[in-house]
Formats: sequence, structure tokens, C-alpha cells
Amino acid sequence: MSKTQQITDAILEQGILPLYFNADETVSMEVLRAVYRAGIRAVEYTNRGDAALKNFGKMVTVRNAEMPGLLLGVGTIKNRQQSNDYMAAGADFLVSPGFVKEVADHAVMNDIFYAPGCMTPSEIIAAENAGIKFIKLFPGNMLGPEFLSGIKDIFPKLLFMPTGGVDTTRENIEGWFKAGVCAVGMGSKLISKKLMEQKDYATIETSSREVLALVQSIKNNK
Repeated sequence: MSKTQQITDAILEQGILPLYFNADETVSMEVLRAVYRAGIRAVEYTNRGDAALKNFGKMVTVRNAEMPGLLLGVGTIKNRQQSNDYMAAGADFLVSPGFVKEVADHAVMNDIFYAPGCMTPSEIIAAENAGIKFIKLFPGNMLGPEFLSGIKDIFPKLLFMPTGGVDTTRENIEGWFKAGVCAVGMGSKLISKKLMEQKDYATIETSSREVLALVQSIKNNK
């Protein structure tokens, strides 16, 4: 099985991709441990600010030592240099806020999972033509499930995951799955700045476990 397929399957099975960033290395590690304890096996760390790459390298080391089976990817990749830096640091997959053709071409050629952020049919077509199969709908709350319902039939071979403003409520997540998503990306609604500031890892763990269970029950009742 290709690496791209392996990561696709893991995200599909999980049904949710938690994402976060914290400038503090220790906080970044502890959040990772908390979501892992909750049963999360694929996480996106956001490339935001100067500390991100260094933190990510340390997180990969901790993952290798303590967290078997955890896929650790990086988000907010905007160019090929960033993708090279993070792949060298041990990233399992790449995510962008937009479609970056140079990253897509390199990823497709080298069997690297890459989910570009798309907001219009033109961007989705560009990604599909580049060989990408997994699309991040971004920002999800601006587009809404109705957007996906309206375009899904023209892209039968693509998988869609909304990110940005996806809420932890059953109503919100169910609306997206009914529209045809394969997973939901979930950032600050799940791993909030406040919880990280308070170092409340127990709540992050509990919330992650609850959302994971909620997504599984929604997927099973589709």
C-alpha cells in the first residue's frame, strides 16, 4: 500500500484531524500526549511562527519514543521549502491553507500525502488535475455543508475534509458528514488557546475522546 493511501485510510478511519500550534515546546508535547491518550492516531501541527519547526522536530522524537502508530503531519505549508524542511524533520503528511502547485507536484511524484486547502471549484479542479485526491475545504465555516452538497457530484473521485470553524457539536459535525465529507479538521474549537494557556491537558484529552466517539457514531449511522 502506498504511503499516501495509508495516511488517507488513517484519517478516514479516525474521521477527525485535530490541529493545533503552541509556541511553547512543552505545551506542544503535552497536548500531543493528551490527544494520543484519547485515541487520536493522526494529528496536524500548524507551521506558525519561528518555533514551529524546532518544536515539530522534538515532537517527532517524543512520538518515536512514546507513541506507536501516531501519524504526525504539518499544516500551513505555503511553499516547497517549507515542505522540504518538515519532511526532513519527520513529517508524515502535509496540509496547506491553499493549493500550492509546486508542493502538489512534488508530493504526487514522491508518494507524499498532501491535502491542499480549496475554496472554489477552480481550485479543486487545479488540485485534481495535479493528481491530488484529498481536499481540505477551507475555511469550512465560510463555505458550509451546502457548498459541498452543491459541488460533490462533479468530483466523485475526491475526498473532502472541512477545516476552520468546525464545531464540536453533533449537529455541526453531522451536517458535514451528511453533505459527504470523509472527515472534519478541528482546531481551536477542540484544542483552544485557553485550554493550552491553562495547561488543562485533562480537558483536552476528555474532549478529544468525546469528539472521536461522536464522529464514530455519526459515521456508523450514515
